[in-house]
Amino acid sequence: MHSMGKGPTEKTDMKTLKKSISSLLNYAKKYVVVLVIALIFAAVSSVLAVMGPHYISDLTAEITGGIKAPTSSYEEDMAKMKESAAAQTSDGMDMSQMGDASAMSGMTENSPSSSMSDIDMSDLSKLKMSDIPKAMRKYLPTIDIDLEAVKKIGLTLVVIYGLSMILNYVQAFILNLVASKIGKMMRTDITAKVNRIPLRYFDRHNFGDTLSRVTNDVDAITQSLNMNVGTLVSSVATLVGCIVMMFVTEWRMALTAIGASVIGFVLMGAIMGKSQKFFNARQNSLAKVNGHVEEYYAGQNIVRAYNAEKKNLAEFKNENEQLRQNTFKAEFLSGLIMPLMSFIGNFGYVAVCVVGAVLAFGGTFGFEVVVAFMIYIRIFTSPLGQIGQGFAGLQSAAAASQRVMEFLSEEELEDESEKTAYLKDVKGDVEFKNVHFGYIEGKTIIENFSKEIKSGQKVAIVGPTGAGKTTIVNLLMRFYELLGGDILIDGVSLKDIKRENVHDLFGMVLQDTWLFEGTLRDNLTYGRKDVSDDVLFDICSRCGLKHFIKTLPDGFDTVLSDNVAVSAGQKQLLTIARAMVEDAPLLILDEATSSVDTRTELKIQKAMNELTENRTSFVIAHRLSTIRDADLIIYMSGGDIKESGTHSELIAKNGLYANLYNSQFITA
Repeated sequence: MHSMGKGPTEKTDMKTLKKSISSLLNYAKKYVVVLVIALIFAAVSSVLAVMGPHYISDLTAEITGGIKAPTSSYEEDMAKMKESAAAQTSDGMDMSQMGDASAMSGMTENSPSSSMSDIDMSDLSKLKMSDIPKAMRKYLPTIDIDLEAVKKIGLTLVVIYGLSMILNYVQAFILNLVASKIGKMMRTDITAKVNRIPLRYFDRHNFGDTLSRVTNDVDAITQSLNMNVGTLVSSVATLVGCIVMMFVTEWRMALTAIGASVIGFVLMGAIMGKSQKFFNARQNSLAKVNGHVEEYYAGQNIVRAYNAEKKNLAEFKNENEQLRQNTFKAEFLSGLIMPLMSFIGNFGYVAVCVVGAVLAFGGTFGFEVVVAFMIYIRIFTSPLGQIGQGFAGLQSAAAASQRVMEFLSEEELEDESEKTAYLKDVKGDVEFKNVHFGYIEGKTIIENFSKEIKSGQKVAIVGPTGAGKTTIVNLLMRFYELLGGDILIDGVSLKDIKRENVHDLFGMVLQDTWLFEGTLRDNLTYGRKDVSDDVLFDICSRCGLKHFIKTLPDGFDTVLSDNVAVSAGQKQLLTIARAMVEDAPLLILDEATSSVDTRTELKIQKAMNELTENRTSFVIAHRLSTIRDADLIIYMSGGDIKESGTHSELIAKNGLYANLYNSQFITA
């Protein structure tokens, strides 16, 4: 496994969170104006929603104010009449005084009880005010609601909530669009960055780590931008707007609501400070798991051949467990925020109801204020949970952003825009002058390597494993920069030529074959596009691919995918054919025949002889029988030239090359 860079034990805090978010905003600065517009829409939408309870309070006041209490009490009047009748009886009214019975009768008939008896109580829904005797009307509440005012307030609420909904939809649409564009820009920049960073970066990081930055980290950022940023701004705007409106409505109730919620903010800040480091650790652990899976799947044959399934499974379980722990810690701490805010919301609701009831019964304010604050406290506490959830999402995005920005800020290859030298009609003279190089600083592999190679020569580089053979090829292609010395082609230093020009000068066939999913034609003409089918078929025939091409269902237009069986030998033959199609003036063959049988090797050798004719070529081979006809054989060991000459000259010397050559034909 390669080093993963910064590990999960890296100390992170709120300062790191702010720095990551700041770098992300700076990266996406071309979208800042659009983001600000979307966030303004979100804020205005929230403010409009917060204004609703204020108008609901006014609506409640209009309705309750239009309902007036009865001017008289039925129970009190009946009690007074009974007391009056009892008093008259006790004063000695006798039967002789019954002459005034008509007056008493009239009083009784006009009494509330007699009026009630005249009312049909069977269907109260049909009862009209005119049906109620005048004597009874004073005992009923009078309704005098200003319906025009109620209608006006109702329409205002419809406009407010409708506009809030529209603005909320627009901001969500904008944020979704911007998030997708930022994600696309990041993936594009990372892909372009891969082409600009030195290859030594991949000596320190595995491909799974880089792949995780392109996929998992970018997805985490876009999801957070899409789902959390708008919610966070809306929640903050709602919170601030709610506080303002509460103080406008009633300051004592506002203090009650805020006081009950302060503890939630304190705890939320503490949780966020603790959980951020686990979000970073989770992203790093995820990259490790991806790297392991990528290597495990790519090397499946080797794993099975060495019965290393259990070992790899144990390593995966260990890394997967680390990911589980970091994910659990991050999600557990951030998950505390929502239930905590829910509790704070309920606690605030109870506090508002109790304090509001006490003050309302005390005559401090009317019932409409309590109604308004019952709505306000729900609006006030709801964004607390959303803010917590939004910050949890931002923490995940910050951790992912840190990894993406870390990659995008990696040291790049030297800018060559000012270089003007350009090699076109190349003869092929190559000269190494006192070349020094090492992959790791302080550890030199190639020391004082010097050699002059004439145009058209076929140069074979041989030697034991680790001698520096492939390194020489890497330096020729400028995959790595020299630590000292120089390499010249036709007398022009490679330092003075742009890398693209250098790469155009060489055709390459490496030991590790590479084919991409696409048509066979696209794979063969990877370096060129103006190649006819006749030329392709001729080259493939010379490489021993004639039968293979004919067996394909669509010939050169067959898509090479998992459904098309291509052996390792055929893959290498195709890469050799690709180099022939490119027809570059210089050629590099690094163990080009390592995956083919002896009979196929003879065919390829014949084709390569044609390919290398009058063309400067560098051949790295362990099968020394394939390079006996080379114009120059260089034996390397320890990063330096030990012997050089033709095959016959080196055999005659009976030195290192002769020993290596003869060892391949010694029978046990």
